[in-house]
Amino acid sequence: MIIRIMGEGQYRAPEALCNELNKIDNKIVALVAEGNAREFRTEFMKLISEIKGKGEALGVEEFLESDIIVPPEDLSFEEAKAIFTGDGIIED
Repeated sequence: MIIRIMGEGQYRAPEALCNELNKIDNKIVALVAEGNAREFRTEFMKLISEIKGKGEALGVEEFLESDIIVPPEDLSFEEAKAIFTGDGIIED
């Protein structure tokens, strides 16, 4: 699976990582629904950190269609309310 972090680049993620990311994504959806901005920020940064740390960064010359697009690190809680709903950014 190819994941794009907006403004940062693309990463190839193995299936096991995608399952882990889906759990974090579901937690983010719940935190946003609860209005918990502080914990949202922690989990959102964890999501990005997992992608960067466990995914394989693709070179700039290798541009592939992204399966998942992750908002940039500076995403506000207000912006997150429009994005992290339902299934979030990673569909179950």
